[in-house]
Amino acid sequence: MLVLVTYDVETTTSSGRRRLRLVAKECVNYGQRVQNSVFECSITPAQLTELKSKLKKIIDEELDSIRFYYLGKNWERRVESMGRDNTYNPDEGILII
Repeated sequence: MLVLVTYDVETTTSSGRRRLRLVAKECVNYGQRVQNSVFECSITPAQLTELKSKLKKIIDEELDSIRFYYLGKNWERRVESMGRDNTYNPDEGILII
């Protein structure tokens, strides 16, 4: 399934900037960054549970927020972009840069 993970982490303090880096590093392990704080993750339900658990340990729930948008298996018809688009298809295999 395709899950869009978005986050907003408080960055006015050094601990907030550290949390921001840790959240991004964890999301990179599960998906592809498509915008600054947005990742497309083609993952299984078990991987999603694992990712959510790891992210919960990183963030400060009083200051930070993470949102998960479940696009499912037929996500291609639900995604539309305008402007610069470095699109990739997460279901077509490995992305090599």
